[in-house]
Amino acid sequence: MTIKILLYVAIIIQFIAMYYAVRLVRATKYNSIWILFIIGFVVLAVERVLQLGIYYGSPMPMASSVWFDIIISVCLSVGMVMLDRLFVYIERLNRHRQLLDKRILTAVLRAEERSRATFSKELHDGLGPLLSSAKISLTALSRTEMDKERKEIFDNTLYVVEEALRSLREISNNLSPHVLTDFGLARGIRNFIERSQALHNVKLSFATNLRSERYNTDIEVIMYRVACELVTNSLKHSGCSEIRLALSIAGDVLELQYSDNGRGFNPQAMMDCGMGLSNINSRINSLNGEFDIRSSRGRGMTATVKVNVRGAARLEARPSAIEQARPRRKDRKR
Repeated sequence: MTIKILLYVAIIIQFIAMYYAVRLVRATKYNSIWILFIIGFVVLAVERVLQLGIYYGSPMPMASSVWFDIIISVCLSVGMVMLDRLFVYIERLNRHRQLLDKRILTAVLRAEERSRATFSKELHDGLGPLLSSAKISLTALSRTEMDKERKEIFDNTLYVVEEALRSLREISNNLSPHVLTDFGLARGIRNFIERSQALHNVKLSFATNLRSERYNTDIEVIMYRVACELVTNSLKHSGCSEIRLALSIAGDVLELQYSDNGRGFNPQAMMDCGMGLSNINSRINSLNGEFDIRSSRGRGMTATVKVNVRGAARLEARPSAIEQARPRRKDRKR
């Protein structure tokens, strides 16, 4: 009696499995897999029905049982082989999708840097000379006799023009750091640290074992932007009094270590809602690098960025937008 009940349960289970196999026929590329499974489940269910007939006085012939077993074995075996091919296809499709996402992200980042360089060039070569001319003209006016009221207006105007020039140089450098372009990653970060130190009452220290090494443009620009983003986030949000950066190269791995003694935060929450951490993570992923950040309330934060520079071409040419900007600045100086 127990075997009879189990046969009924097996028949029901096989029809349920066949139902799900029918649903999967249109859901995937390899429809033949599920068709083979459907055939196997149907034949298996028929065999169980015939076996159930034994209890009702209708024994199943041995030859029929053998043929049923052969059909079931062939269908399920071939279906499993094709199912393995389906998993290989899905894995290849996922790898292709990830590669495509990284290519799109890299293209976006390069387009962003070209736009920054172009905008920086227009500011530096377009608005800069106009403000410089205005300053020269105002300086020439200083030789003329002026009463106290006009002298005060003149001094204020000259101060505003000088501040505009200083702001213009700072904006232009932030958009497209010429030190990074001309002298490399270590000098670019050190220059940014020095400028930030002059503007904030925070102790910033930077150590590196890099000298004049140059790497692929994407690596240098992204590592520079990551360092700037981390420092800017700490200065704006952490309330820290000390920031430490260390940039080192060991073999083929370029590593940036960062820490501050600020108030700390929940890294996962900040990754989801802002502070530029998701942007940093996306940039590092575009280089197939590693980004690890650790922080807790009241204990500051530490971050480590690792990028493998193997195969990265030495910089023999600059990006086109920067190349077009530099000769015009040199021509003007001559």
